[in-house]
Amino acid sequence: MLQYTVMAQKTETDWKATLTPDEFHVLREHGTEHRGSSPLLQEKRGGTFTCAGCGQPLFASDTKYESGTGWPSFYRPIEGAIATTTDRSYGMTRIEVHCASCGGHLGHLFPDGPPPTGERYCMNGVAMRFEPKKT
Repeated sequence: MLQYTVMAQKTETDWKATLTPDEFHVLREHGTEHRGSSPLLQEKRGGTFTCAGCGQPLFASDTKYESGTGWPSFYRPIEGAIATTTDRSYGMTRIEVHCASCGGHLGHLFPDGPPPTGERYCMNGVAMRFEPKKT
């Protein structure tokens, strides 16, 4: 099991007090938001997508692309921002993506993304927040 600094500092009660029920379900219980439900799907401004649990910068807006899956998708995280584990739930093997700072579940990584990485970080929008670039 992965160890995270912030995870060790917050109890389940603390997380429930700071997150919405939907954020808690996804970030702490490894849930998935409904396809097409995230306002972040339409976000096209310059800026940074951050973890809704701890504020860790996760993805630069110039790595976001339209995958057609119904979840915000990116082809590269900010270096050191994420951690991964093997997810064998639902009778399949996938790579689960977590915030490297707090351990919150963000989504999954698939090998069908665009160049230059060929990777698709399929993220739950409720697990992230968007910070527009300051002008």
